[in-house]
Amino acid sequence: MVDGVILTVIKSVVLASVLMGFFAYMTWVERKLIGRFQARYGPNRVGPYGLMQPIADLGKMLQKENMIPEMAHRKLYIAAPFIAMTCAIGAFGLMPFGGVATIPGTDWTFHLYIADTSVSLLVVAAIGSLGFYGLMIGGWASSSKYALLGGMRAIAQLVSYEVAFTLAVIGVIIQAGSLSFINISNAQEHLWYVIPQFLGFLVFFVAAVAESNRPPFDLTEADGEVVAGYHTEYGGMRYAMFAAAEFINAITLSALGAVLFLGGPSGPFLPGPIWMLLKIGAFLFVLIWIRATLPRVRFDQLMKIGWKVLLPVATLNLLLTAVAVVYL
Repeated sequence: MVDGVILTVIKSVVLASVLMGFFAYMTWVERKLIGRFQARYGPNRVGPYGLMQPIADLGKMLQKENMIPEMAHRKLYIAAPFIAMTCAIGAFGLMPFGGVATIPGTDWTFHLYIADTSVSLLVVAAIGSLGFYGLMIGGWASSSKYALLGGMRAIAQLVSYEVAFTLAVIGVIIQAGSLSFINISNAQEHLWYVIPQFLGFLVFFVAAVAESNRPPFDLTEADGEVVAGYHTEYGGMRYAMFAAAEFINAITLSALGAVLFLGGPSGPFLPGPIWMLLKIGAFLFVLIWIRATLPRVRFDQLMKIGWKVLLPVATLNLLLTAVAVVYL
C-alpha cells in the first residue's frame, strides 16, 4: 500500500464501484455494437437509446427467486459465485492508471493505483488462478452432471491456455527486466512492446479470449452440448455474479494487455487514466467484434489451438526474446 490504510480502502471502494458500473454499461455497449454488426438496433426501449437497460436487467435479476438444488452442497453452492466475483475484482486492483495525482484545491497527493509490488504480475496471475475454483466448485456443488461437465470443460480450457498465456507474458518480463506493472509501463516510454513482442502479443490476445471464456472459445457454455455450463443450476443474482465475473475478467485481461503491450497509462496530451481507459476500450471492442464475426469452435479444436499452435509460437517468441536481450 503506497498511500496508507485509510486512503487505500477508499480507493479500493471507489475502484470496485467504478468497475461494476463500467461492466454494467459495457454490456449495453456490447449489445449495441453486436446489433449494428448484425444490422439491427440492439437495446433501445428502456430509457433514451436503451441506456437504462443495465439497470432494468439488475432489477430483473434481483426479483428472481434464488433456488438451491435439493442435492446440492449448500455452502459451496452459495460460495462459488462469491469466489469468482471476488477474484475477478481483486485482480483488477493492481492495474496502474497513472503516477501521482493531486486532490483539487489541496496539497494532498495520491497514487493512481491501489498497490505496486516487485511481483505485481505474479499476484494478478495468482488471484486469477484462484478464480478457477469458483467455476469448478460451482459445477461440482450443483449436483448436476451438466454443470459438472461444464465445470470440467472450464478448468481444462483455462489450464490449457494458461501455459501459452504465461509464456507470452514472460517475453515482456525479460525485455522489461521487472514484474512490476509500473516498471513495465515506464520501460515502454519510447516504444510499446506490441512491436518487438508482436508474436507474444498475438499469443496473449488469443489466450486472453479463451481465458475470459469469450466467443469463439465459449465452450463451457455451449448450450447445445452442456445446457449452460458450470452455472446451469444457478439463477437470479447468483447467476448474475458468475456473468459479471466473466465480463470483469475480460476487462482485467484487457487492462493487463494495455499495461504489458501498449504502455499502460502512458501517452501524449491526455491524462494517464484516459489513455488507460481508451486502451482497455480498444481491447474490448475487438473482443466484441470477434464475438459478432467468428463461429464457435469445437472443443477438440480448442485444445488443438492451445497446445499445437499457441504453445509452440509462445515458446519461439520466448527464445527469440532471450536471444535478442542477450546478444543485441
